[in-house]
Amino acid sequence: MSVGYKDDQNDWVTVCLKYLLFVFNFLFWMGGAAVLGVGVWTLVAKSDYLSLLASSTFAVSAYILILAGSLVVVTGFLGCCAVIREQRSCLSTYFICLLFIFLIELVAGVLAYVYYQRLSEELKQHLNHTMTENYAQPGKEAVTFAVDNLQQDFKCCGSNNSHDWTVSKYVVSGQAEGRAVPDSCCKTITPHCGKRDHPSNIYKVEGGCITKLEKFLADHLLVIGAVGIGVACLQICGMVFTCCLYRRIKMDPY
Repeated sequence: MSVGYKDDQNDWVTVCLKYLLFVFNFLFWMGGAAVLGVGVWTLVAKSDYLSLLASSTFAVSAYILILAGSLVVVTGFLGCCAVIREQRSCLSTYFICLLFIFLIELVAGVLAYVYYQRLSEELKQHLNHTMTENYAQPGKEAVTFAVDNLQQDFKCCGSNNSHDWTVSKYVVSGQAEGRAVPDSCCKTITPHCGKRDHPSNIYKVEGGCITKLEKFLADHLLVIGAVGIGVACLQICGMVFTCCLYRRIKMDPY
């Protein structure tokens, strides 16, 4: 055991830095679990709605968080090893991993924030077209399933209102078999219940499904952005502690 290592053992600053890094690693693991959980929650909860969006930014943000959360588990273990062994090479690798995950989470947070700003405009431009042009059309089963779930989950009918369905391919082409709206618009679904579009039978929500879906996605995006940027900021502390410990080890003579 070198003299430098013995001195480090008695150096209260080094000991404090080691404990701080251990505490950080614990918080880092917890933050990683939160990041991973939010990413999975985003994709699992109403994941079928992704087929109704014009861009993949929402899904990409969630996948990035899942990747970052998974890397945290490995990096946290590496951090503990680096602190215990006090090897500069391990600390350097740990710092690089922290920096890499920091950038990943920061990108996810920024993507979520940017998409949040233009979410409303995208839904207004594309949701009505997607619903009226693709519902119940060949090869568009995912869209049909998503629209039916959307209208039932959020108790709405049509992108803006139920009248949107009157110009849809589904109704105009005769596929509807006399229905004015899809059966998923009905408050109580029964075969061909969409033939009667009275407010007592179908959902008449002000703002239609656009308003409901926008709020749902906006809430998810805020959580993605907050968790991604929050954990990224936590990692700055870890990188600072790592640099300080690295410097003290480097300064000690062998």
